[in-house]
Amino acid sequence: MTDTATPRTPVVDVLCVGAGFSGLYAAYKAREHGWTFAGFEKAPDVGGTWFWNTYPGARCDVESIYYSYSFDEELQKEWTWSERFAPQAEILSYINHVADRFDLRRHFQFDTKVTEANWLPDEHLWELTLDSGAKRRGRYLLAGSGGLSTPKDVDVPGLQNFSGLVVSTSRWNISLDDLAGKRVAVIGTGSSGVQCIPLIAKVAEHLTVFQRTPNYVFPARNAPMAPEVVDEIKSKYPDIRQECRYSPGGIPDRPVTDKAFDVSDEERQRRYEAAYERSGFLGVGAEFADLLFDLEANKTAADFFRGKIHEIVRDQKTATLLEPQFPLGAKRSCFGTDYYETFNRPNVSLVSLRDDPLTTMTAGSIVTEHSEHEVDAIVLAIGFDAFTGPLFGLNVTTPDSGRLQDAWSDGVRTYLGMMTAGFPNFFMIAGPQSPALASNVVMTIEQSVDWITDLIAIARAKGIEVVEATVEGQNDWVNITELTVNQTLYATTDSWYRGSNVAGKPSTFMGYVGGVGHYRRICEEIARRGYPGVALDGRSVAAGIGRIDEEVAEATPATASEEVHAEVATVVGG
Repeated sequence: MTDTATPRTPVVDVLCVGAGFSGLYAAYKAREHGWTFAGFEKAPDVGGTWFWNTYPGARCDVESIYYSYSFDEELQKEWTWSERFAPQAEILSYINHVADRFDLRRHFQFDTKVTEANWLPDEHLWELTLDSGAKRRGRYLLAGSGGLSTPKDVDVPGLQNFSGLVVSTSRWNISLDDLAGKRVAVIGTGSSGVQCIPLIAKVAEHLTVFQRTPNYVFPARNAPMAPEVVDEIKSKYPDIRQECRYSPGGIPDRPVTDKAFDVSDEERQRRYEAAYERSGFLGVGAEFADLLFDLEANKTAADFFRGKIHEIVRDQKTATLLEPQFPLGAKRSCFGTDYYETFNRPNVSLVSLRDDPLTTMTAGSIVTEHSEHEVDAIVLAIGFDAFTGPLFGLNVTTPDSGRLQDAWSDGVRTYLGMMTAGFPNFFMIAGPQSPALASNVVMTIEQSVDWITDLIAIARAKGIEVVEATVEGQNDWVNITELTVNQTLYATTDSWYRGSNVAGKPSTFMGYVGGVGHYRRICEEIARRGYPGVALDGRSVAAGIGRIDEEVAEATPATASEEVHAEVATVVGG
């Protein structure tokens, strides 16, 4: 491969970044259409997020029987998940199986990072620059780089002073045995911290958990998949998948219609208790329809859960420090196994960085305002630069709009979470302002790739070379996503959902929470009407996306508000 593009540089139909769930399905669909495809992955193999996230206890918080592809019936029948929530290694094994079964690896170049993506308007082509210096050109560029794949910058004071072992959950490169007998610190109690803390506590001489913000940690209630359950699901998979496609959360959702104060205090507590024992992570927050709309209703669920923390954790001072102080579900709830029970171990202690901020580190200790903690190893569980981080890392640029990060300097602006005005022939698979943030993301990925490839196929059939979101269509979609989220308690709380965990990141809610099914119906109606909001070679159908949203709501059994309530109930629960 030459170092620079020449007139003889091959031009493919589709360029794609990422070889996780998104990239593999994009390769499959491109081949199905007969298009040439070139994918690029910085890891040495397929897997995406599940290649990198190998920290102890890593699991997905969507049940594996649904967190999997639905596009091939034989694939569904031949693969059997071992547990309700399969571990990282099993998810990665599944992704490898898919890559092998459909011979998808040959479409990707591994150990390859895309450093720039430039639109060439005169040629109607995207040109990628790779970290080797090589160039690749293609007609369409798909970003399958994932929403949680770029670790946020380390923001731990004095870390450079520490001389012991330092490892990040997002790029785990040691064995759990390497922490055995050591004094270990874990900084961060989001999903990865919650999952690894109980396992580290079992091998460490002492574990000190440095908590920034306490989260709601629901019990996973994980268990092996009984053979008879597996057989029943496989026999009904087509119907189950169709239900998932039009459900609020991309999983078979239990319908929720009544509100928290529709029942007596005693009945409400009974139902919370039953939900907690029945399904833990998927239970309490999904018990009533108004829990993320009505602060007082939410408080009934939040107080119930805070009470559970005090029941489990024997030291009441520690239990109080572990209490979340924001509405239940307004930030991403975590799921874990024996998380709160871990704080009953004699070798585990908790430091609240809100009460005792971390000031610096020495060669062998972490120093806070009021204390010093000697440690041999530090585990950083500090999270990701969600959604925009992976996209900005590609340095996507057009002559008219500049870099994507400059175009979005005041906040994310997309059309359906898949396109953005000013960036022709560029598509984001399950991108920001899609349902990916608050759904079974694999279902959203499939729907996103299907819609994108259908649009490309129609454009090619008509001889149209340039496809682009209109400003009007984009404005409509941004307004819809903001109006939808502003109905909820999400709007009251800072979190990575809004980019609040990254200094200087503009505040934009990163997802659409109107429901997977409602979103799918909108996308289908847009396609049926000839893609309003999309310019095809400069020509566009009038936008009117807001009206389509209203018409879709009117044509479905539930009102738009009820669909949002149902989706939120699902998200709060899981």
